[in-house]
Amino acid sequence: MKHILFTGGGSAGHVVPNLAVMNALKYSHRVTYMGTGGIEKSLVTETGFPFFEVDCPKLRRSLSLKNLKIPLELRRAERAALEIIKGEKPDLVFSKGGYASYPAVWAAHKAGIPVLTHESDLSPGLCTKMIAKKCAYVLTSFPETAQLFKNGRYVGSPIRREVLSGENNRARHKFGLSPTSPVLLVLGGGSGSKTINDAVRKNLPALLSRVQILHICGKGNTIDETQQGYIQREYERDMGGAFACADVVLSRAGSNTVFEILALKKPAVLVPLAHASRGDQIENALYFKKQGLVHVLNENDLGGLADAVFSALSDGALRTALSAFSLPDGTANIISVIKEVLRSS
Repeated sequence: MKHILFTGGGSAGHVVPNLAVMNALKYSHRVTYMGTGGIEKSLVTETGFPFFEVDCPKLRRSLSLKNLKIPLELRRAERAALEIIKGEKPDLVFSKGGYASYPAVWAAHKAGIPVLTHESDLSPGLCTKMIAKKCAYVLTSFPETAQLFKNGRYVGSPIRREVLSGENNRARHKFGLSPTSPVLLVLGGGSGSKTINDAVRKNLPALLSRVQILHICGKGNTIDETQQGYIQREYERDMGGAFACADVVLSRAGSNTVFEILALKKPAVLVPLAHASRGDQIENALYFKKQGLVHVLNENDLGGLADAVFSALSDGALRTALSAFSLPDGTANIISVIKEVLRSS
């Protein structure tokens, strides 16, 4: 049985797509994971996959004295990762990016083990740029991104199978929602978005006049609010159910979430993260807005949140565009490339 070691972390966006591929491979391959003690550890260990922890420094994009320690800390992480790689002897390392993935990729390359990486965003992140030449292929969610690398290969985005399996009536009953009134699903990313949370709550009276709300607001972000039709969850494991009952979605514009919304053909209003970001969410959102597949609302315009939601909900052209849009099976394509590289190595 071939052994594949996955890596990636720093945010849920670097972990959740890995889990989609891991779950599809777990019966035919030995599957393990290497990352930091951050969100990747909690998300992976709760699924039962073996996890190897390696501390890795994160580059701060602002001026910080902590960046001076990075070379020494990174060297320690590389040595720790190499020791694990030599001990576990994986047949292939698959990276989903983020700073947490670098030690595993470096160690695999040092040990002569083939590496694949997958870039979710339209413009490649720093880690992808750093490791691209160490990889057999740079796999991508966007066709344009693959063209930026000599070893680029467009495969699409890995979608969690459980996201596609929800049932509307059952989900509405589970969440205590009316079977007839439209539902707005609010997402703010892995840890929630204070900006979106505050805007939704400020606009509750207007929103609740036309829709029910299932608000996944992030750990510690619920408030004492008992208005009829407003349901809060810190975190929701049953995202298939959450998406199934939604008639319209309000979300950040992280690539993985956007591709799930498109795969389910849900009308959506995207509010891309503007600050503390390299601008990837803005690029993702505008890319799909140009194709008529989403509505986009800037953070500075959240006073018009209710109107934006109602506009997306009633936009017939948007629904027509979504109906005609199709995505490749990213998970199946990634697995095909993994098997191809394993055979050739």
